[in-house]
Amino acid sequence: MCKPGKQDHTQLPSMASASALAPRILPCGALVSASSDDTLHLWNLRQKRPAILHSLKFNRERITYCHLPFQSKWLYVGTERGNTHIVNIESFILSGYVIMWNKAIELSTKTHPGPVVHLSDSPRDEGKLLIGYENGTVVFWDLKSKRAELRVYYDEAIHSIDWHHEGKQFMCSHSDGSLTLWNLKSPSRPFQTTVPHGKSQREGRKSEPCKPILKVEYKTCRNSEPFIIFSGGLSYDKACRRPSLTIMHGKAITVLEMDHPIVEFLTLCDTPYPNEFQEPYAVAVLLEKDLILVDLTQTNFPIFENPYPMDIHESPVTCTAYFADCPPDLILVLYSIGVKHKKQGYSNKEWPVNGGAWNLGAQTYPEIIITGHADGSIKFWDASAMTLQMLYKLKTSKVFEKQKVGDGKQTCEIVEEDPFAVQMIYWCPESRIFCVSGVSAYVIIYKFSRHEITTEIVSLEVRLQCDVEDIITPEPETSPPFPDLSSQLPSSRSLSGSTNTVSSEGVMKDSIPCLSVKARPVRMPPGYQADLVIQLVWVDGEPPQQITSLAISSAYGIVAFGNCTGLVVVDFIQKTVLLSMGTIDLYRSSDLYQRQPRSPRKNKQFIADNFCMRGLSNFYPDLTKRIRTSYQSLTELNDSPVPLELERCKSPTSGLATRTSEAAPGFYRNEMPAVRQRNQVHHLPGEDHVNGHCTSPTSQSCSSGKRLSSADVSKVNRWGPGRPPFRKAQSAACMEISLPVTTEEARENSYNRSRSSSISSIDKDSKEAVTALYFMESFARKNDSTVSPCLFVGTSLGMVLLISLNLPPSDEQRFTEPVMVLPSGAFLSLKGAVLTFSCMDRTGSLMQPPYEVWRDPNYTDENEKTWKRKLVMNYSTSSQETGDHQYTIICSEKQAKVFSLPSQTCLYVHNITETSFILQAEVVVMCSSACLACFCANGHIMIMSLPSLRPMLDVNYLPLTDMRIARTFCFTNEGQALYLVSPTEIQRLTYSQEMCDNIQDMLGDLFTPIETPEAQNRGFLKGLFGGSGQTFDREELFGEATAGKASRSLAQHIPGPGSIEGMKGAAGGVMGELTRARIALDERGQRLGELEEKTAGMMTSAEAFSKHAHELMLKYKDKKWYQF
Repeated sequence: MCKPGKQDHTQLPSMASASALAPRILPCGALVSASSDDTLHLWNLRQKRPAILHSLKFNRERITYCHLPFQSKWLYVGTERGNTHIVNIESFILSGYVIMWNKAIELSTKTHPGPVVHLSDSPRDEGKLLIGYENGTVVFWDLKSKRAELRVYYDEAIHSIDWHHEGKQFMCSHSDGSLTLWNLKSPSRPFQTTVPHGKSQREGRKSEPCKPILKVEYKTCRNSEPFIIFSGGLSYDKACRRPSLTIMHGKAITVLEMDHPIVEFLTLCDTPYPNEFQEPYAVAVLLEKDLILVDLTQTNFPIFENPYPMDIHESPVTCTAYFADCPPDLILVLYSIGVKHKKQGYSNKEWPVNGGAWNLGAQTYPEIIITGHADGSIKFWDASAMTLQMLYKLKTSKVFEKQKVGDGKQTCEIVEEDPFAVQMIYWCPESRIFCVSGVSAYVIIYKFSRHEITTEIVSLEVRLQCDVEDIITPEPETSPPFPDLSSQLPSSRSLSGSTNTVSSEGVMKDSIPCLSVKARPVRMPPGYQADLVIQLVWVDGEPPQQITSLAISSAYGIVAFGNCTGLVVVDFIQKTVLLSMGTIDLYRSSDLYQRQPRSPRKNKQFIADNFCMRGLSNFYPDLTKRIRTSYQSLTELNDSPVPLELERCKSPTSGLATRTSEAAPGFYRNEMPAVRQRNQVHHLPGEDHVNGHCTSPTSQSCSSGKRLSSADVSKVNRWGPGRPPFRKAQSAACMEISLPVTTEEARENSYNRSRSSSISSIDKDSKEAVTALYFMESFARKNDSTVSPCLFVGTSLGMVLLISLNLPPSDEQRFTEPVMVLPSGAFLSLKGAVLTFSCMDRTGSLMQPPYEVWRDPNYTDENEKTWKRKLVMNYSTSSQETGDHQYTIICSEKQAKVFSLPSQTCLYVHNITETSFILQAEVVVMCSSACLACFCANGHIMIMSLPSLRPMLDVNYLPLTDMRIARTFCFTNEGQALYLVSPTEIQRLTYSQEMCDNIQDMLGDLFTPIETPEAQNRGFLKGLFGGSGQTFDREELFGEATAGKASRSLAQHIPGPGSIEGMKGAAGGVMGELTRARIALDERGQRLGELEEKTAGMMTSAEAFSKHAHELMLKYKDKKWYQF
């Protein structure tokens, strides 16, 4: 471990796990570790990334203990057979010097002493080695004479041994919970025997046995009693005791109980020399899931506040969010608030571990990671550069009442476990508004404040449903039953606690939420404070569907969320519901797909198999689980035949948005008759600029308000108002909106391409989930001249709907006047479920949604009478130029499109994948340019330029083998991303070349060399009578010249990749260039030499040819032609 802020990790090259043996750090910047496959590894800590230099694998014996003396290069290795081997850590080669078990014990001993459990050299004499065996035998071995100087025998098994600093005594811990102190002058019996946690017995009787003491450390102090620190040793009388660490100081015994099992502990002392007073000041305890340091300088032994993120897996991570280039003051603000929430009782001293060094490199922007957990907690982390420190922790469960054992089945029946698990996170760093959705179908809006308040939590309960009624034989007098709108009015108390709807088991639940909001005033400390809680309620005995999309706008004061049933829009300033409508009703009379809605309650299997209702168990599914398409496959229904009768979809706001005087302010109820009269004449409204004329550039014009014929009217009256089909236009931007036709005609003329990447056809379903939401200043309708507040709604069928938001003009009216929400009638389509939206201006610059500048809601200024909201609008509405003003980027799980607004023309389209589907997509900024980043289920990471959608990067990074990756993968600006690689680890990655070039500087250094402290001067008399530490030449004793070579079959030396990495790193520098130049020069000289040899050979053969030609000429010179 390094000092706070610097951290790194490494992994063993094989599948073997690290052994419980404590690793040994060398003064030269190396680390020796032992793995479970009996392999020793030598790590180099001096380089940026630790790497293995050498490995030594034992073939015939198992490693049980290792010991490296201070300032020594010889490592003692004990094995399971009882033998002791010596390894040279510089060359990582075994020495021929071996201490065999049969030579260490007496010849008269007939039993094997067991594995070696302890090895240590004497503080007084480095030539003496103390060897502890499991059966209770301790041997004091003389390395020079190669014989046992003394032996100690005890009835109980030994687990650990530690020396007194004078080298005259040592302490052993045993399996019966006892501690024995031995004197070298009288090895026949222990000098002192104690059972720290055993019951006191009468004199002469042995204490009752306790649990084994697994490790003991005996540390002396100059001015006080020695410290005896050990793990385990508790009595057996109390079952299920937690793991503990006991500190004995004089007569005081302190037991520290741990939350997790103890792996190892180490006492931190002022001096590294074993023959001096240790003066311990802290104890480092490594637990299975944590690391703690205990302060020994204070009487109550408090623990140090841990600056490391060891508790990231305190509760399973269910969702993540990554924000780069945040406002610079956010980290400081969150940290200052988080410090106030820290638990009391920590040590007032700083963290004692201060090794390593780190730097930011060239990166200057802050980064924040947010993790949502299964217990409802949310943690903010500082992830700038290579750091990871927790800033602030928020508990969403404090908003709700605690679940009682007897009442658990009444309210949390839809979730088997973890009802507060966080499902989605939406954060606006500029306005500091934080929004959370949970597994129990709730949304909480938090506002940041520096001041503590005590107030009641305002809650809203929304009834969102899609019912079905048989309209084959309707009653003319029957009026459509609409839900009571009073349940959607703001309330400062939760209605879930009422017992009139659920009086006893078996009674159908209706209009009750899944959780109970606290009805009493709640004290909220500084930080994020709950402003509004929105809950979906049960409908006719069916639980609400979980939330699949979430968006909030601080500038508009509106939050929107959707699920498999529909869409909800809430004004969190006035605390009113603006819209609660089924997805099918959003299309109004211009639904592009001929669908037949079915009620969820007609299909009980859908509720039982829905992934949203299964609790946290589906956050970690089996690895062999088939991966299905997001949202569509997750919400697929069974393949039961769909009735041909058109069924009506009912929601609290179905139909046209017309204001009613009975509704609450800001809420609009739209009524639609359940059955139309058979003799009714239908007219198509043309107010939304879609119905009544063709919006496709290639379609023929249609007359607005066309009257239907009697045959058409009879078909409509028989089958109900069908939804028209649409055809592809050449621009691929808009669809031709036709008049209502019958169900059979719609099926024949429906769009024939696949609109779903799900395994089963979505045409058999009426479940169209809201998968993406986006607030933006845009053009709500085609050919609009000015921008207005809009809400983009993306569905699982690839449809994009634009909803217009009519806000009051002034700030004063915004708190009193209602907000009008009306679907604009504009539709865009893509393949697959819609994942993300974004907008760019005509220059290609990314447009950020408008936001409100943060101001403390609890701050009161006497000089300022009125509170004015300060909004930041990133788009100018005063432009009068003609033409398109805005580009809208929409990405689905199959393709990406860029539309030009307000003409709604498709400029660019790119089919990203055909055989797979996109799990996560985000428009990010990298090097001051916007691009679209996608992560596919086949493991590919793809980057495309904007707005041209030109592929820039396609890397097969990580095949999707775990749904945890799909659930937590997220992109952020500056070319970075992260995902949860395991339940306890966050993996960050980058696809930016600039970041890759800078990452070496950001890694910092794990090892910083320091001067070795000088040994204490013991004085003449003390050295004469007390004995001083004697040294000897281990090289002379263990070297190859004296000890010889070890057997090759005993251990195998394996060169590590660290040296190769060092060569690769050097090749990138000047030395590498010189080496390559020399190699090239040698190759050139070699080629020149070969050329010279070839030239000489050719010259020799030419001379021989000339000679033979001359001889031939002389031979036939005087002959006539007829003599041939």
